[in-house]
Amino acid sequence: MRKTVTTIGLVSVLALGLAACGSSTSDRALSGAGIGAGVGAAAGALTGGSVLGGAVLGGAAGAATGAITKKKDVDLGDPAWK
Repeated sequence: MRKTVTTIGLVSVLALGLAACGSSTSDRALSGAGIGAGVGAAAGALTGGSVLGGAVLGGAAGAATGAITKKKDVDLGDPAWK
């Protein structure tokens, strides 16, 4: 259980760091892939499934979603480093 809580905490921190990326199509695809991979890995860990499989599927879904959205659809502002 502790490993699961640690995993969820780490994924949440990484997702928040990536959430600010969204000013270009590639930014949205990359941040979507990162967030999707994190959520997929966490889902795999929580359900007892494959963490790697969840990360791959979540990353692919996140990247596709980020790539097909436009800036006006999902505008979370400039990345934190800009």
